[in-house]
This record gives sequence, C-alpha cells and structure tokens, in this order.
Amino acid sequence: MTAPTTTLSPALAALIRQMPKVELHVHFLGAMQPETVLELARRNRVSLPFDTLEGLREWFRFRDFRHFIDVYMEAVRVTETVEDIEYGAWAFLQGQAAQNIIYSELTFTPRIDHLKSNHPPFSEQLAAFKRATMRAEKELGISMGVVIDFPRDITVDEADLYVNAAIEGYGRGVVAFGIGGYEPGNPIERYRRQFDAACAAGVPNVPHAGEHVGPESVWSAIRVANPARIGHGVRSIEDPELVAFLRDHQIPLEICPTSNIALKGYPTLADHPIQRLIDAGVIVTVNSDDPPMFSTTLTDEFLLTAETFGWDADTLEALTLNAVRSTLLPDARKAAVAHFVKAEFARLSSGG
Repeated sequence: MTAPTTTLSPALAALIRQMPKVELHVHFLGAMQPETVLELARRNRVSLPFDTLEGLREWFRFRDFRHFIDVYMEAVRVTETVEDIEYGAWAFLQGQAAQNIIYSELTFTPRIDHLKSNHPPFSEQLAAFKRATMRAEKELGISMGVVIDFPRDITVDEADLYVNAAIEGYGRGVVAFGIGGYEPGNPIERYRRQFDAACAAGVPNVPHAGEHVGPESVWSAIRVANPARIGHGVRSIEDPELVAFLRDHQIPLEICPTSNIALKGYPTLADHPIQRLIDAGVIVTVNSDDPPMFSTTLTDEFLLTAETFGWDADTLEALTLNAVRSTLLPDARKAAVAHFVKAEFARLSSGG
C-alpha cells in the first residue's frame, strides 16, 4: 500500500510512523489483506473475482458501499477452518507489528453457520486467535484481545448464538461483545436481551452506533447496552447534550476517519468532527476500521489527521494514551502500557 502524500515535517511524520500505537476498532475479516485472501482462497479452492494478486489488489479498492460488502464477503467465504482463522490472525498481527501497534482489540464476527452447526466449535476458533496472539507476544512483542460482534440485521434468536459465544470466551481471549452492520432500519433495541445477558455475565459491551444514523442511535446504544465504548459515534457531534453526556460519563469513541469519508459520512477530512469532539472534551481514539478495503492503515490515519488538524507530538501522545485507557485490559496492564507509551514518546521526541 502506498503511503499518503503529506506536508507534515519530516520529524513529525517520522514520529507518527515510529510511535507506539493502540487500535480498538478494526475488523478481522475487513482487515484481511489481498495476499491473505488469495492464499486462503487457494487453500480452500474458492474462486475469487481475480486470481492474481495485482488484480485482487485493484479489486479491493473502495468504490461504494455495495462493492465494500462484496469484498468483505469474499473474506468471509475464504475463511472456512480453524487453521484459516489462525493464519489470518497471524498475518493481521504481523501487519500491526510493522506499524508499532503494540495492542489491538480485534472485532471478530463469527460465521453464523459455524455457530449453528458448531463446526468448527467456537472454542476452537477462539483457540486459533489465542495461538496467534501468544506467538505475537513471543516473536513480535505485541498483544491482542477479541471483540465478538454480530450484524444488526439478524434475528433475535440468531443473536443469542453470538452473545453466548462472547460469554463463553470472556476471559479466554474475548474482551467484549458488540454489534455492527448497517444502522438504518436496524435498531439496537431489538437486541436488548443479548446486551442484558452480556452485562449480567460481566462482559463489556462495545456497540457500533452513530455512523450511518444520527445521535438517536448513540442514545439508544447508551440506554440498551451500557457501553464501555462506542464504535464510531461521530454523529454525536450533532447533539450538544449527547456530547456533554459522553464527556461527563467518559465514554470513549472509536473514530475511523477514512472509513467515515469513504462511506459518505463527510465530504472531506476537513469536514470531519474529530477535532470538534476532542475540543469538547470527549475521549477520542483513532482507528482504521477495515484498512485494506479503505486503502488505509492506522499509521495513515494519524498522518492524515495530524496534517489536516495541525496535531503536534503532544496531541498524538494524548490520543495514544486515550486508546490505552480505553482498552479493556486489567488496570495494572493498562498502567504498564501507558508507562511504556510515555517513555517511548519521550525517547522519540528527544531524538533517541
């Protein structure tokens, strides 16, 4: 992937590339690089729209929402076995390490047919993520937790399969339960039972809201899910009362700028409300969502937003610490990661 052109100073651009990062909103299947999809297709004898890496890379380029779904579904189709999950997770973690992303909370939407048929069993799917994570901790010095997510257009009974999986896996790699997918016409209230069950089991909820629908979707997520974080939430800016609530209750937002622009939430990055949310005191984190499908990376997100909004090293450090403190890690681990981040920023800023 070609890095974006930037007018940032060489020193600040270098800092962004080298600084430690934490990512909280990135989808497992949406983060699969064309190379990974092609390899899994060959393993599983799945026919793709293109059978060369060059052709597949070009096909991955975002065109519109319908095309985005088509690309995403190819990643779903090629991921058939536990071995596929482990291969994809390891490839993802290698990509994160290359960007100095020291910790990720990766959203995984299991295939409904796998959950219904119990093949492969969810425990084995989770074990595949665990093996990849343990390898990354040993070989790459980075780590990962998993958020179990379900699409908001399935039946209530099907949604039970997902919350049961999240509860089963909590403490064994799973860190949260979430909901994603297309918001219009798919209210979160339909799934109150599932979010109540997660809360009762002590599993944090991290729903998507306020991406395609306005502040009312975020208010609904707050009422229904008692969220630890909100995925996206950018349209909260349209309601000053909601902005104040998010600030006062310290509910972080997982902002994905390039994704919001690509999906027509805002015409340009300069129009994006991320800076206004920061200025209002909301806890904001920066994320990549489905990076190869939007031709981005977390590093690119920081390069572009820093250039657009004039962020300096102090702002970048503050945003990184926001992400650390918004993780679902135990408090002692959060403190250790925050200490490392501060030390690394100090070293990099001093030219070390």
